[in-house]
Amino acid sequence: MAKRVPFVCGNWKMHHGVEATRKQVRALVEGLARVQGKVEVAVAPVATTLFAACEAARGSGLKIAAQNVHWAEKGAFTGEWSAAHLVELGVSHAICGHSERRAMFGDDDVTVPKRVRAALDAGLIPIACVGETLAEREGNQTAVVVARQTGAILELIKADEVERLVLAYEPVWAIGTGKNATPTQAQEVHAQIRALLAKRYGAKAEAVRLQYGGSVKPDNAAELMREHDVDGALVGGAALEAASLLAIAEGGMQRA
Repeated sequence: MAKRVPFVCGNWKMHHGVEATRKQVRALVEGLARVQGKVEVAVAPVATTLFAACEAARGSGLKIAAQNVHWAEKGAFTGEWSAAHLVELGVSHAICGHSERRAMFGDDDVTVPKRVRAALDAGLIPIACVGETLAEREGNQTAVVVARQTGAILELIKADEVERLVLAYEPVWAIGTGKNATPTQAQEVHAQIRALLAKRYGAKAEAVRLQYGGSVKPDNAAELMREHDVDGALVGGAALEAASLLAIAEGGMQRA
């Protein structure tokens, strides 16, 4: 097993206002000792609560992520925010190309790599998402889709910075459906992604953390993260309560 520290990130999507964010972040900070040094934990709140989240997490090991980032430094992009804005707040990570952004807001293999590039240039750690729809899986297109999406992202990643990248495989058919890929299915795709990384970056590929996302819960997290190339989880609904996210993070401690 490669010595990659498991990384669990809770994506709160459009849930929790300022006070609820403070409450959950404080609870995460209080419980972080259970996994400190063994599993890295982050949470991605609503953009309007990022300041409150960063304030509540300051001085702890809890990382704060944004759910999105624009590729431009500044300009006429109403409703967007730049990587520099996030850094100024104290944000350390940015999710790029989540399947909901791809499906509902037009993100694609052109814009997602640009978001990743902007995050890296600003010193943020990008969590770049890839994954296939149900129709693509049923059409035996998983490998093709994941290779295309991953390849587009890697085109803009330099060899000396790839170890800062986090890639999240999130099968679209498993997000919010209660269905999840089996550990074997997740490992198969993660191994494919690792092979793509190795072909381009050689031994550096072993340092890149690959998260699985798609109906991850406390009762299946450990089994998923025991797989060789599943280095953590990008968690949706089960991350809304601190106790649940911490229980998922504890699943990462069982990696051999």
